[in-house]
Amino acid sequence: MRSKVTKAIFPVAGLGTRFLPATKSVPKEIMTLVDRPLVQYAIDEARAAGIKEFIFVTSRGKGALEDYFDNAPQLEQELRRKGKDELLDILRNTNMDSGEVAYMRQHKPLGLGHAVWCARRLIANEPFAVILPDDVIAADKPCLAQMVEAFEETQSNIVAAMEVPEDKASAYGVLDIKEDMGQIVSTKGMVEKPARGEAPSNLAVIGRYILTPTVLQKLNKKKAGAGGEIQLTDAIADAREEAGEEVYGFRFSGQRFDCGSKAGFLQATVAFALARDELREDLMNFLNDTVYAQKAAQ
Repeated sequence: MRSKVTKAIFPVAGLGTRFLPATKSVPKEIMTLVDRPLVQYAIDEARAAGIKEFIFVTSRGKGALEDYFDNAPQLEQELRRKGKDELLDILRNTNMDSGEVAYMRQHKPLGLGHAVWCARRLIANEPFAVILPDDVIAADKPCLAQMVEAFEETQSNIVAAMEVPEDKASAYGVLDIKEDMGQIVSTKGMVEKPARGEAPSNLAVIGRYILTPTVLQKLNKKKAGAGGEIQLTDAIADAREEAGEEVYGFRFSGQRFDCGSKAGFLQATVAFALARDELREDLMNFLNDTVYAQKAAQ
């Protein structure tokens, strides 16, 4: 019997220090790209992939994130009174039904692997997805939906992967490739943040995973890895080496934006705004004028 992926973990406990002072009072995950918070893009992607249960691993100070997914009766009533049905529909799409969403606390920042481990009791013995909201992916078919289709065939651990310049590989977990089959790559292992010039390939792991329960079992070791943190990639590697589970890299179709950095966030804002019919012309005119003015000043 083939397993289906219906649960997803969203690690959102980070402090967002690269976006201070904004993140002093606003969780990074609800900072907006155009008019939707980062986490809404992740939720929409998960829903499109068939996810039914959403598990957020949070920390102190994330109350605004939890409130975002709650009903807003007063606001809905006001929109209804004014006949703003289109806005009302948009608002309702942000609500999460009771029992659909759960929140777990990560009390200490011990790494991504630890954050996933915190949700272990809500996963039980079934495959699950992990989505990092910082990685926003623009794609005709959502990235996780692509990966779910691949998982239905492989029934094995799958990590989203993209090619990166060699001088950037040290910032990622990097795949050690066994066989390159095009979109799917079988692996010999993964190296978390390899030293410059020592990466086994230029195929880097980014923030989408479909994992087996074995990975959670390996996280029970709480083994410290790169940076002294509990690394998710280490547990995935242990599931392959100790339990014989295959691990595949998946070259997704789409463009990934690193919204954990200011430059990536700004790039994503421009890209998503240009994709909107009602914004494209004004924004394009502004960008063209700005570029022309800068060139003229040189």
